[in-house]
Amino acid sequence: MPHQLAVTVRANVRTERLDDLGELLTEINKSGPVNHVLPFGRLAGVHFARLFILPEVTDLAGEAIPPSLVYISEVDAPLDGHLDDLVRVAGPGLDRIFGHCADYLPQPVRAADRVRWLRAHFVSTRAFYVNTVGRGVEQIRQEAELRGAVESFLDQSRADLSGHGARQARAAVQAFVAGRPDLAWAQSPPAPPSLLWRAKETAHLLAVPLVGLAASPLLAPALPVWAALLRWHERRDVPSMERPDLGHLRELADLEDFVAQNPFTAVGLLKPGRFRRLTAGVVLELVDYGIRHIFNRGSLTGVKTIHFARWVFLDDKRRLLFASNYDGSVSSYQDDFINLVAWGLNAVFSAGVGYPRTNWLVLAGARQEQVFKNWEYRQMLPTQVWYSAYDSLTAKNIADNARLRAGLSGEMTESAAAAWLALL
Repeated sequence: MPHQLAVTVRANVRTERLDDLGELLTEINKSGPVNHVLPFGRLAGVHFARLFILPEVTDLAGEAIPPSLVYISEVDAPLDGHLDDLVRVAGPGLDRIFGHCADYLPQPVRAADRVRWLRAHFVSTRAFYVNTVGRGVEQIRQEAELRGAVESFLDQSRADLSGHGARQARAAVQAFVAGRPDLAWAQSPPAPPSLLWRAKETAHLLAVPLVGLAASPLLAPALPVWAALLRWHERRDVPSMERPDLGHLRELADLEDFVAQNPFTAVGLLKPGRFRRLTAGVVLELVDYGIRHIFNRGSLTGVKTIHFARWVFLDDKRRLLFASNYDGSVSSYQDDFINLVAWGLNAVFSAGVGYPRTNWLVLAGARQEQVFKNWEYRQMLPTQVWYSAYDSLTAKNIADNARLRAGLSGEMTESAAAAWLALL
């Protein structure tokens, strides 16, 4: 199975073309996943994808940051395969979309030129969370089909299986699957990501602590200085008490809650000074390590409703972009984070201008619930175009389907078989 990748492409938009671009994105969004401009549903290996406009803003030094168009996707490796597929399926559509950008290619455009242009506008991801590493789009869809087939079989066999124990019912399901050539794949576990990728991840797992250990003689004396500077900055922070605009909230709400999942897109200015930016960089380095090697099996420090999330520095670390795909409503999503991992929110986002005041980086902050929610809503952006490859499946559904497949193999006690059948 492939591992998953975060793709971020960004290009400045010509100001006079912003309205036209907005209308085009609205057209794409209304047309759905097989629209004629960018038919996401025809792209292999794409879990989620989105297009949105970053509006023009002025940074803290008074310098204007021009409007830009951002394409984000979470895809199965390899990257070359995704880009080639994207250009092959939607080449003319890419021309229509990115043709609103200041430096897009002159017509006519060759496929290889489109790929080069996309690569030239890549933005690196600082940290990338994957709910379950190695679980590709094909596997997710196949295991959903397996569930449907098994449930239909059990419905049809209800009378025959009445009075039988859980192990006998499981054996009947196993025989049913074994007798279906189209479900043959389900009788063996999914293959792991490539050996080369796993070797690189293992090297990273070991290298980061070793580097930290080697640097500890220098870091240890620096920590008290850093702590003193942190408290000095925190005491001078000015949290924003501004409420989000009602029109902005309505615009966000109009694009949410159509399927089982929602997109979350937010961007904000970082506080000035090298100390804040250095601290933010180190925190995201630690976040990246944790989500790559610890929180990569269905839970982000206790939050289990997130499929993917990424943190991206923009504009020479003047801004931070956060984007995720999650289950349920935005209010429940916010509550999960505040209740389960407020300290993590503080560590990552307290570098943002106007964030609720923190203590020692991880305390207070998001615990001021309404202040935090108001701040967060004001950082959120409308996601004008969004696609999900499996929009009826929550993260729990996907995990249960994987457990259903895994339970087709091996021996089980009566109680274990009953628990397995309870997944259906």
